Amino acid sequence: MEVEKTKIISVLVENKPGVLHSVANLFRRRNFNIESITVGPTEQKDLARMTITVNEDEKTIDQVIKQLAKLIDVIKVEELEHGNFVMRELALIKVSVPSPKERSDIINCVEVFRGRVIDVSTDSLTVEITGTPDKIDAFLNLMKTSGVIELARTGITALARGAKSIRIDE
Repeated sequence: MEVEKTKIISVLVENKPGVLHSVANLFRRRNFNIESITVGPTEQKDLARMTITVNEDEKTIDQVIKQLAKLIDVIKVEELEHGNFVMRELALIKVSVPSPKERSDIINCVEVFRGRVIDVSTDSLTVEITGTPDKIDAFLNLMKTSGVIELARTGITALARGAKSIRIDE
């Protein structure tokens, strides 16, 4: 049995209502779990890009890609080659700040992680961190002692490195 690894699938779809439902429904019908999914418009206003992160073996990924390609609103689908793409995730993290000393310590951590404090109240800070999931996880680990009040993560978005791209004219 193959070891499970995180795989990233990039899907170009028609930018219209119902497409996300069709894609998510395919995963549901096949009993595949989506770790994260991001969707947004592309440089062509009639197209959207979905970045889907899954933890499955290679055989299952191949099956998912074939099934996605069969959907009518899907223009193009590819697994991003491991190590040959850039990825980012955004997290908004509200952290408890019980004292001025802790506020200073948290702000120092935010600076080390190249994050930003985006909201301040008397007893909390809201922080924005952008980077790889590992970077965000590392920051969250440091914040456990202070207490994470609330967390929102976007999920991974990714593009192939260099000149390689997933476009309809290729």
